[in-house]
Amino acid sequence: MKNFQIIILVIFVVAAIFGVLVFSGAIPIGKTSTEGSGKVTLWGTIPITTISPAIKAFNDANQSYIVTYVQKPVDTFDQDLLEASASGTGPDMFFLPDNLIFHYADKIFAIPYQSYPLASFENNFASAGEVFLTSGGILAFPMSIDPLMMYYNRSILDANGIIYPPAYWSDMTTTVPLLTKKDDSNKIIKSGIAFGQFSNITNAKDILATIFMQAGNPIIKEQDGAFSSTLDSSIGNFNLPSILKFYTDFADPNNAVYSWNKSFPNSIDAFSREDLAFYFGFASELQSLVNRNPNQNFFVAPMPQIKNSNSKVTGARITGLAISSFSKNIVTAFTVASLMATGDFASKLATATVTAPARRDLLASIPEDAYSPIFYRSALYARSWLDPSPKDTDNIFNGMVNAVLSNNMSPGDAIKDASAKLSLLLLK
Repeated sequence: MKNFQIIILVIFVVAAIFGVLVFSGAIPIGKTSTEGSGKVTLWGTIPITTISPAIKAFNDANQSYIVTYVQKPVDTFDQDLLEASASGTGPDMFFLPDNLIFHYADKIFAIPYQSYPLASFENNFASAGEVFLTSGGILAFPMSIDPLMMYYNRSILDANGIIYPPAYWSDMTTTVPLLTKKDDSNKIIKSGIAFGQFSNITNAKDILATIFMQAGNPIIKEQDGAFSSTLDSSIGNFNLPSILKFYTDFADPNNAVYSWNKSFPNSIDAFSREDLAFYFGFASELQSLVNRNPNQNFFVAPMPQIKNSNSKVTGARITGLAISSFSKNIVTAFTVASLMATGDFASKLATATVTAPARRDLLASIPEDAYSPIFYRSALYARSWLDPSPKDTDNIFNGMVNAVLSNNMSPGDAIKDASAKLSLLLLK
């Protein structure tokens, strides 16, 4: 019954999209072209060996369409897509990482809400997918969610009499000093948590952004097509400067929670060497962590939360399926994208990439292994934000942290400075 309802919805949406395109002139009535009408090209950075079985299964099940997948290098994907679109040789569809939404907002066919109602979107997809929603329409169908998790070394916790990892950030202030070991000169030998610095902490920006979002601040907001920073605002129930200070306190030698400094290797390396108790990484990092140290006794827990908050939030990387506005076959591309997002392909994609699916009904069907229940539950309350330029925002967050550590700025002034720099990036 559920699949039948989805198929009916797709049919109605395709019909509505076709009407919108005809009315707008994107499809001129009276001119027909059957060349390649059932063929679409899909670009992405997922290894072709990983995604090929899912693509083949889709093509076999939907023989009216042929999807050709083209793998692009991660480092050149952005530039390749821009150049191909400009020359008219780009793909019909492409997998859209959440950190490229802002960059490609004007190069995507935005699905109008008249054709795919907001209520249907919210009913079908987890809240993390809402990062693809704009006032002008839906920029991509959410496909997978890669939530930020807390990995922890069980042996270190057991040796220090800690039964369960902290569920709240406030508990870290009492737990971390128990786990951080120092020599007589106050040099850290074993660290409880990799917080406070930026350059040697894997996913540092994602960690900070997550706690900001837990405080109720979306970081970036969009209204009527205009984007703006919310860092320097009163949005949310918690003070962002106090959160920044909480983070940097762990790198302050004069603070009781001091546990990290620049002399340490990257946090993922320290964790795998068993010199770090807590590591904050994405669900998709699980296998690489196992491969780094197969003998390590670690497990995973949900991201700690702000105590007394009304809701749970963890950061995430979201992958969507977007339709290129440069496609010469938009109706077919939309039909295929709809079928992929609402059919078995979405489930196969999540399994192949070791992430959680973005569809609510698929999140209800949790695989029976040790990790998936934790990943899937975290995906339900995961969130992301409209990062305008990943490299530039890395520098902004890095500068914000270092300004506090060097005492050049108060946490409040550092937040204001970061917000002003974000606002400049958002000018289009």
